[in-house]
Amino acid sequence: MTSPPDPPPAPLPRPAPVVRTDWPDLPDEQLLDLRFSELGLTIAGTALEPRLAQLNDELSARGLRFHPHYWLSTEWFCPDGVPGVAIPFYLAHPRLARLEKAQMLEVEGGTPEWCMKILRHEAGHALDNAYDLRKRRRRIKLFGKPSEAYPEVYLPKPYSKSFVLHLDSWYAQSHPDEDFAETFAVWLNPDSDWRGRYVEWPALKKLEYMDALMREVAGATPKVATRRKVEPVSSLRTTLRSHYKKKRQHYGLEYPDFYDRDLRRLFSNAPDYHQNLKASRFIQRIRREVRRLVAAWAGSYQYTIDQVLENMRKRADELDLRLMYPEERTKVDFTIMLTVQTMNYLHSGRHRVAL
Repeated sequence: MTSPPDPPPAPLPRPAPVVRTDWPDLPDEQLLDLRFSELGLTIAGTALEPRLAQLNDELSARGLRFHPHYWLSTEWFCPDGVPGVAIPFYLAHPRLARLEKAQMLEVEGGTPEWCMKILRHEAGHALDNAYDLRKRRRRIKLFGKPSEAYPEVYLPKPYSKSFVLHLDSWYAQSHPDEDFAETFAVWLNPDSDWRGRYVEWPALKKLEYMDALMREVAGATPKVATRRKVEPVSSLRTTLRSHYKKKRQHYGLEYPDFYDRDLRRLFSNAPDYHQNLKASRFIQRIRREVRRLVAAWAGSYQYTIDQVLENMRKRADELDLRLMYPEERTKVDFTIMLTVQTMNYLHSGRHRVAL
């Protein structure tokens, strides 16, 4: 008999990533070429620690034994079936927060208040996973079926009182699971006064259900106890440059539209206005201010708004449009127009939500 063939050699262990210590001092162009695994990031010792401690204190104050586990990844998310929360890497170091702002124009969760709002929301998802709550009939009746596919886009109803208001863009309306997490976040916030804030709103029924549900699970041991971490930065060999290229594509405009009719309502290329300020220069001048104003109202990602602005600026330049009215009046009217265009973009089916 022939002897069986030798088993294949065991694969060599992957070498541990080399951690750079000089990256906080690198210029953006060099920093972008580093891999996530080279940054050596941890939550310990960062500004995230007191915020996570605050979240855990809020959970404990409500009698909840469950506390999520946390790790650093590329974005905010709570994986299906995992009772934990991924936190974006850029919140672990001021240098990375500056890079995020330079690349994406804002730092999501970059202030303590904003960070806590997102953490409460993600904790709602994590608790949902920990106690496997999505199968409950009452929950399904109030919030909808969690099995619904996440939409590429959603069409919010800004004046609906059937949903709580917590994160921007009326996010509770995007999916039943997001409605649950947003309702949990409002319930958890010690400063929300949800009974008074939502009196006579249909959303109050959801909050009252959440209150009863959390009292029920308060002393219970979670059904799911895994501490699994999905896509931790320590294991990611993607470069920051590749990450931001993909992220900008996600939040950018795939098919830019130019609204000539709306632009011509504020600006003109008629000879009578030829000596006036060019519309493209005017838009560039007020760009940062109106971007901030529209983002505050519409809740849209500032990078997306900036792309709309840039397309409008270029189109105004191509049409050689110039101001017809005083600058202050034009700025107000332009801000309104940009808001409408941004919301139309949101409703058009091209705005994608980070889920």
